[in-house]
Amino acid sequence: MRIAYFDCFSGASGDMILGAMIDAGLSLKSLEAELGKLQLKNISLKAKKVLKGGISATQVIVVGKDEKRHSRSLKELLQIVEGSRLDETIKEKSQEVFIRIASVEAKIHRKPMEGIHFHEIGGLDSVVDIVGAVWGYRELGIDKLYVSKVNVGTGFVRCEHGLLPVPAPATLSLMKGKPIYSSGVEAELLTPTGAALLTSLGSEFGRMPEMKLERIGYGAGRSELSHPNVLRLMIGEAGSSVGKERVMVVETNIDDMNPQLYDYIMDKLLAMEVQEVFLTPIYMKKTRPAILLTVICFPEKLSAVIDFLIRETTTLGLRWREEERSCADREIVSLQTRYGEIRFKQAQWRGEKVNFSPEYEDCKRLALKRRVSLKEVFEEAKKTGRLFFEGRNRYRSRPK
Repeated sequence: MRIAYFDCFSGASGDMILGAMIDAGLSLKSLEAELGKLQLKNISLKAKKVLKGGISATQVIVVGKDEKRHSRSLKELLQIVEGSRLDETIKEKSQEVFIRIASVEAKIHRKPMEGIHFHEIGGLDSVVDIVGAVWGYRELGIDKLYVSKVNVGTGFVRCEHGLLPVPAPATLSLMKGKPIYSSGVEAELLTPTGAALLTSLGSEFGRMPEMKLERIGYGAGRSELSHPNVLRLMIGEAGSSVGKERVMVVETNIDDMNPQLYDYIMDKLLAMEVQEVFLTPIYMKKTRPAILLTVICFPEKLSAVIDFLIRETTTLGLRWREEERSCADREIVSLQTRYGEIRFKQAQWRGEKVNFSPEYEDCKRLALKRRVSLKEVFEEAKKTGRLFFEGRNRYRSRPK
């Protein structure tokens, strides 16, 4: 499996991400040809080698020729992407990134999403950065992207809304649940576009994964800072530890809580985006029946989980430990069966498909709707899924 790692010791922006990809081997000529499908006649892309803190890096500049528009709305930018000749997958992912940025901006500034505008070079630089990064990710053949904890900077930044704290509110919202820090440098190191791309393309945040390193790229930031203002990209073949992740296991024994409350507790914990919650019957002192409540979460969620359990349950204490787990990559695929559309969970391990199973809730819904037995719907789903799964494997196994 081909993986990549963004080392964000100086944050990230859209142009830094593009610069790192080009520096790591993405063809500038091919990128320009792909961006030409957007049919933006007054916009062009330039890339040049620069030195940042003694490190050679690629700086990407979006040039607007005779561009008189100061801004464009979300709707206008989505229409540009939709009306282009880009592949549908690139269109969809690019539009998803735009919508994520606009949605957090709308919430922060109490505006409808339709009222959100993108400004630099009339908003077209955002189109180039986002579409270019989404296409570059695919073109470089990356199967999975890892991202380090991100240096966001500190201080203030001036924008259309006035003077805002760094990280900007939109950047902070986009990075919810992800590890960030500030080294104390007074600059906006992580931009909203950078945050949206990292969190839309990235699968895991934190430690560098094990890999057989093949390519290295440095994308240059615009500012001159006290440290090398670059974004480092590493690309290579996944090592044996890829597929493993560090998690926290939080446990508490409870013997005096109304059992009706567990439904609420579990729903709230899952809404906090923990990985797993489960209950185990146990016996405590004096053979008193009790419940062992176990929560599995990523390290950055530990503090919130502890606070919630102390406040919302009757426990007087709890314990936690760090463990390592391995997980197959999962993807949801929708297939049409003779009873209706059913979602399937597809599992992949080290590039090989290992499982393909129908979603129970979809089968149950269709069984009730069609007034047939649930077993019959399951059998039909498994038959349809097997044909798709085997057919896709045969297609992927054909020699290039």
